[in-house]
Amino acid sequence: MNALRLLLQLKVALTVLAWCLPLLLLPASALSWLGFPVVPMIFLRLLAMAYLALVVGYLLGLLQLRRGSYPWATVWVGIVSNGGAGVLLTIAWISSAWATWGSFAQLFMGLSALGASLIAIGLTLSALVQWLAQRAATD
Repeated sequence: MNALRLLLQLKVALTVLAWCLPLLLLPASALSWLGFPVVPMIFLRLLAMAYLALVVGYLLGLLQLRRGSYPWATVWVGIVSNGGAGVLLTIAWISSAWATWGSFAQLFMGLSALGASLIAIGLTLSALVQWLAQRAATD
């Protein structure tokens, strides 16, 4: 479960630093300077709050791990959230949805697609290993 703990800690840090704080705190002019479209700004702020809610779920999962139990709910939420984001961001990348965005914004979104996909894969592998271990213990 140490790998899962590390993965959840990484996810919390990246989500807070790369998504929540910038979308909640940066003015529209700064986001625009970075190459992101910012109209209407309220949707970016709402998105940041949704990400912050996910961070709370990941932190609760870390608390469960610390107490010695596997955080199934956190893992499933992470698989759905990151897997869905990875698919949607990859489709957007393939369809050139960000072609009019600035270079930094395009790179950021591409790296976000990769990161979300890798986190979803890691969480899926963790769940599979845990499920197999539990199954073996009951046989």
